[in-house]
Amino acid sequence: MYESGAFVAEHVDPVADDQVQPNGVDLTVEAVLEQREPGRIGRDGKTIGDREPVDDGAETFVLRPGGYVLQYAETISIPEDHVGFLYPRSSLMRNSCMLNTAVWDAGYTGKGEGLLEVHHEVELERGARVAQLVLADAEHADTYDGSYQGERT
Repeated sequence: MYESGAFVAEHVDPVADDQVQPNGVDLTVEAVLEQREPGRIGRDGKTIGDREPVDDGAETFVLRPGGYVLQYAETISIPEDHVGFLYPRSSLMRNSCMLNTAVWDAGYTGKGEGLLEVHHEVELERGARVAQLVLADAEHADTYDGSYQGERT
């Protein structure tokens, strides 16, 4: 069962009233990065390729078609008895963009990232609402204790 937006808001910091939706909380853009070097995902570990900010310090990011790493401004804390899912806001899709993300495991705390696919040039303002976090009840054996725990906090 999915939780209410008010419940989700208790696990997002900071959060403004206009970010709270009936079924989740909108996350906002903090930074946009471009990956410049290859990464590696192997059986024995991973390496994230070097990334650079797009228009570092700008209030508006002008993005050409391609893939970008979108960093969220809010710190998320997934409760131990829940799992988080992040969905793009429909305005992204209506502007030929897609946001890909992974499951947010129980116990994760940090400022996450997503893959923004841009299919037609678009402008994104820093602080714009681009995704909605929802939480669902989940049974599990353990909580998240991976390498991204506490990222960017």
